[in-house]
Amino acid sequence: MSAKVMNQYGCIEIDKQVISQIAYRSAMESYGLVGLAYKSKGIVELLRGENAFKGVLVEELEDNTIAIELYVILQYGTNISTVANNIIDRVKYTVEKLTSIKVSKIDINVQGIRVK
Repeated sequence: MSAKVMNQYGCIEIDKQVISQIAYRSAMESYGLVGLAYKSKGIVELLRGENAFKGVLVEELEDNTIAIELYVILQYGTNISTVANNIIDRVKYTVEKLTSIKVSKIDINVQGIRVK
């Protein structure tokens, strides 16, 4: 399934995987974020490389907006709510700027804290 943008020239379809990669790359620029996580059988795994976008879920809503859910691992000693709010602001801005699709909701699920 893909998100659609209509304009006077026609229809543009953007695959959810592309939106996931945009959200992943913009989230990784946030201070305090170690990486995205994937939960499998109760075990949380830090995602790297090509599989990193699996920590992002994109859902197309009925009102032609999208909802994004991120599963993250944060750095120990950072303020969780501040880091989460920074991730939300950065991802929302970047996705809307690059795709012209309105983001109605972003959920951050903290899966773990990493101590260096």
